[in-house]
Amino acid sequence: MIERYASSEMSALFADEARMNLWMEIELLALEGWAAIGVVPRADAELVRKRAPVIDRDFVNAVSERERVTNHDVAAFVDVLQARVGPPEGEWIHYGLTSSDVVDTAQCLTLARAADLLLSSSSNLVSVLRDRALEFAATPMPGRTHGMHAEPTTFGAKLALWCLQADRDRQRLRTARESIAVGKLSGAVGTYSNVDPKVEEHVCASLGLRPVPATQVIARDRHAELLWACASAATSVESFATEVRHLQRTEVAEAEEPFGKGQKGSSAMPHKRNPVLSERMCGLARVVRGYLGAGLENVALWHERDISHSSAERIILPDALQLTHYLLKTMARIVEGMVVNAARMHENLESSGGLMFSQPVLLAMIKSGMDRDVAYRTVQRDARMAYEGERTFQELLADDPEVPLTPEVLSEAFSLQRSLRNVNRVIDAAREVVI
Repeated sequence: MIERYASSEMSALFADEARMNLWMEIELLALEGWAAIGVVPRADAELVRKRAPVIDRDFVNAVSERERVTNHDVAAFVDVLQARVGPPEGEWIHYGLTSSDVVDTAQCLTLARAADLLLSSSSNLVSVLRDRALEFAATPMPGRTHGMHAEPTTFGAKLALWCLQADRDRQRLRTARESIAVGKLSGAVGTYSNVDPKVEEHVCASLGLRPVPATQVIARDRHAELLWACASAATSVESFATEVRHLQRTEVAEAEEPFGKGQKGSSAMPHKRNPVLSERMCGLARVVRGYLGAGLENVALWHERDISHSSAERIILPDALQLTHYLLKTMARIVEGMVVNAARMHENLESSGGLMFSQPVLLAMIKSGMDRDVAYRTVQRDARMAYEGERTFQELLADDPEVPLTPEVLSEAFSLQRSLRNVNRVIDAAREVVI
């Protein structure tokens, strides 16, 4: 993961020191589990715990140096740890275990803790979206489909729908966190042939994990589920950011992402305020989705295990989680600092000369007894004439002898208040979201 998009708290979880510290803790807890059932002398387990080294850069470097000989990272780690603890007690380290018992359990704990950071940032995004949705609940703007004016909506309704989507992503993260918060210490093919299940129970309970049946490795559908939750959250962020980019276009100018004091939008054109953060969100979301593909391919391993997943996971898991964390935090910053131009929204509403009220007019004509297709073609014709600038849509309809509507009914069809009379149902749904 490049430093540009990495948060210190997420990076710390995936640091070599943190990873090996968890490996060591699992080894120590396993020994204490063995001691609890009388296999390892309790005094030996206590001495190993007492002599456990500090996992610092020096220790990590020693493991790396040893790995040049063993060509196996966990074997190198065990060799260095045993040497630091010293004989004879250190010989008990890794008793009955296979490397995946240590690596997979530690990795799942790391991923669960990373998911906690994602959930915190996700909740913050949901909260910010809800607050701003309530702030702009009554701010009318053009609704758009296919990039064209459709019917009126409010900016609050737009943000409320984002809030609900972000909340669904948060639920997916919660579910994925539960799926990944597991551990296994069941030996080479998962049959507990050389390790008592009570050791697994002790280690997992101490770490706050749930022991699960497994082969030599924990099933990778769990990891893929977490990557899917990350990809879903990243894609939602991209969806929100894409809308910000559109609304910030010069021709639209209804909203724009925050622009910091001293910031420069272009090295050449001083007037530019480019939506660079939103564009960055879109680009990074593509990367997160790309990692999901590799995560899904990691599910199909040979027999009770192979190692084809390992090299990919060293990249995709820390990168995907760190990028998702960055996306969630940055999108919250964009929404919180977003500049909203309500006056421009009103101008854009008026700019189409009332065309966005074509459906209420159509429905009123049908209600009056007119054939639907005839009514549709009549409204379509007058709308096109209005679009080409002859007169306003309402004026053309009022003077059209084929339109059987009274001035009062026609006026009601063009009422913005009527169009938005039920929009609070969307706002209320966001209001009820529990942060």
